[in-house]
Amino acid sequence: MPFAESDDGVKLYYEDTGRGHPIIFVHEFAGDYRSWEPQVRHFSRQFRCITYNARGFPPSEVPEDVSMYSQARACADIQVVLDHLDLGAAHVVGLSMGGFAALHFGLNHPEAARSVVVAGCGYGAEADQRDRFRREAEATAERLRRDMEGFAKAYALGPARVQFQNKDPRGWQEFVDMLSEHSSEGAALTMLGVQRERPSLWDLEARLKDMTVPTLILTGDEDEPCLLPAVFMKRTIPTAGLAVIPKTGHTVNLEEPAAFNDAVAAFIDLVEAGRWDPRDPRSVSESILGER
Repeated sequence: MPFAESDDGVKLYYEDTGRGHPIIFVHEFAGDYRSWEPQVRHFSRQFRCITYNARGFPPSEVPEDVSMYSQARACADIQVVLDHLDLGAAHVVGLSMGGFAALHFGLNHPEAARSVVVAGCGYGAEADQRDRFRREAEATAERLRRDMEGFAKAYALGPARVQFQNKDPRGWQEFVDMLSEHSSEGAALTMLGVQRERPSLWDLEARLKDMTVPTLILTGDEDEPCLLPAVFMKRTIPTAGLAVIPKTGHTVNLEEPAAFNDAVAAFIDLVEAGRWDPRDPRSVSESILGER
């Protein structure tokens, strides 16, 4: 099995498919490298597609110390995989936890990011939700350690997951089955070290205003915790565009794979053509009717 090893000694499992400009896909908390199958099948026709499992998600290694899990390490692990494959730069596509990692990668490694897709990003990011999110993360970690299978079934019926179940029961059940196979300890430590401790998007505002990497913010319109953060990122990042997929929840790449793939493909095509420009400052005005 292929592994890339991080500077702190953690081995990360990856898969490498196709040829062309590289795209690296970064999975969500409830997913793993298999969650990107609809994207790999689509994009590997034209691109080199890399998927990998985050630390804590077998067959990647599961460090036993919570200090080995953080937003900074999640970001750095993207670079670990790219360096292992000797890729100078790649398009980075992330969902949820992976969306946060992709965003931080664009901030911290702009030379290695041809572009970033930040999908389903925003859970617990608003200032007035921070304490509540931290409490829920701690309770979730406790439940993960008690009953991984029960957690998977309940988590997959969350308010932003039921859309997937209603549209595609078979795909949703596959999602549940894969989630139930995760390491309970790895998931708990990820919840505590990465999810609970990551900084608010609003704390990054000054840095986001200076971000230069082409960025696509993508969300489902029924993924409530991500809507305001998506608008915030669109308004703050000069190079950001916003795509909203209607009647769609959090598992957007699996729930609406065709729409997701089309939006990402159009974005990458514009980036490769040199036509994804920063926002024209003339489009920003305090006037409602645009009078100066």
